[in-house]
Parts: sequence; C-alpha cells; structure tokens
Amino acid sequence: MLAYLLGLFASWRVLAVIGMLPCTVLIPGLFFIPESPRWLAKMGNFEDFETSLQVLRGFDTDISLEVNEIKKSVGSSSKKATIWFSELKRRRYYNPLLIGIGLLSLQQLSGINGVLMYSSNIFKSAGVSSSKAATFGIGAIQVIVTAIAASLVDKAGRRALLIMSSSLMTVSIFLVATAFYLKDFTPKSWHPALGILSLVGLVVLVMAFGLGLGSIPWIIMSEILPVNIKSLGGSVATLANWLTSWVVTMTANLLLTWSEGGIEEMFVTHLLQTQDIALGKILFQIKGSNLKWLICVSFEVLIV
Repeated sequence: MLAYLLGLFASWRVLAVIGMLPCTVLIPGLFFIPESPRWLAKMGNFEDFETSLQVLRGFDTDISLEVNEIKKSVGSSSKKATIWFSELKRRRYYNPLLIGIGLLSLQQLSGINGVLMYSSNIFKSAGVSSSKAATFGIGAIQVIVTAIAASLVDKAGRRALLIMSSSLMTVSIFLVATAFYLKDFTPKSWHPALGILSLVGLVVLVMAFGLGLGSIPWIIMSEILPVNIKSLGGSVATLANWLTSWVVTMTANLLLTWSEGGIEEMFVTHLLQTQDIALGKILFQIKGSNLKWLICVSFEVLIV
C-alpha cells in the first residue's frame, strides 16, 4: 500500500530506487537471523538446534517440550531425508504437487498482476481522469479485503472462498471486457457509463482476488504436500507461480495493445478452470480448526 501511495508523487524510477532501501537493510540483518531450528535438527546439529530455538522463543521460555516434539518429528521423517526430482513422479507425490502447481499457475493466469501492473493505463483507457488516485484506491481495497479474508479462511473454508473468489473474478473481468468491447461500437455519450462499468469491474476483481485466490492457493499447497517433499515441492510450485507471473506481466501490455477486451476474455477462461478445480472435481475439503487438510481426488488442468 505504501508503494501505491508513493506512486502518486514519484516516478517508477524513483520507486525502484526507494525499493532498494529495504534490501540494503535486509542484507546485513540476515547475518543476525538464527538458522531454522527444524532444519538444524534434520541435519543432526542438535546443539545449534536448541540454541536457535531458544533465541527464537526467548531466553525466558521453556523449550524442552517443543525440542522433544521436533526431535520426534524429524526422527520419524528422516529415514529418507533426500527427495530427488525423479521421485516426484510417484503417485503419492505427483497428485498433490500437480494440484499445487495448477492452483498457483492459474492464480497468475487470472491476469491479476497484468491488471495491477498496468492499472493506470487501463483506467486511462476507461476514461478515468485521475488514474493514479484510482490505482491507489485499488491498492487500499486490496489490503482491506486481504485482512478480512484472513479472518474468514478457517471459518468459511478454503474451498468455499476459492469458489466465491473465482466466480466474482470471472464476472468482474467479463464486465470489464464487455465495457471495452462496447466502447468501439457505441456513441461517445455512452463512454462515461462504460468507464464506470469498467471501474466497478476492476474494483470487484481486486476485492475478489484478495478474498480467496490471492492467498488460498498458497495455503492449500502447504497443506496437501507430504512433509518429506514440502521443501522441494513448495519450491517447484513457487517457481511455476513466479514464472507464470513473469509471462503474464511481460505479455499483458502487448495483449492490451492488441485487444483490451480480448485479453480480459482470455483471463476469464483461466478463471473458469480455477473454478472447475475448486468445485469438487479436484479437491475435497474437511473443514474445521483441527482438520486442516485436503484429500486429493483427481486433477486435470488446461493451459491455453
């Protein structure tokens, strides 16, 4: 949200320089961050493991119970600590990993990063006079809705929120696409109304994304992956997510130039695929605070 606020007054070059400042603070700070206790225990370095855990929990905290729990957990999962890429083809790993990759890839194929990155241009095309202010409003809405979603994710369930989020995003993108299509075939007197329609569609899109599709794929991925492939599988799924994000961001401007309405329709297709996953053909969820896990049933993802 701070970046959106600074964007009202600074150019993107200045924002890039400002973005370097947290990195310059982070790099020396990393030398003072303790290593992961669970990783140290997994590597058999129990002395440093207890020291690291004590630093993280506080020197006045009794960590003996947690130390025993981590040792038991690591001991039960360390019979075969190393998982190779070739082993991910096994059915017990393949299905949950494919679901994680599919959800995270379709999250980006919804076009949300293309919309956010080029929101100012989209608002200008829609006829909004203060496109920067509108972009800041979009950022503020995203923060607020994400905070609301955090309180609902365990109460409403992952599957319900994912269905609601993808459905609302599908409708909102369709509204935006319709507005841009009609702009070329309607008199100018209609353009202000079409601009309002596209603005409402973009606002609903960002709200719906923050409600479910923004965070829930990450939660599902962490819950369905077996413990022994969580690191490797999570890294592969994250790589797929950022690779898809890069493709969408790099091609969004070209596609917007080609057809402002056409690109929205393309994103609708991918959102319908995400909804297909959430509707039960892919995931069956057991709700409840004590049963935060998903059973993989079947998986089929289409990449256009």
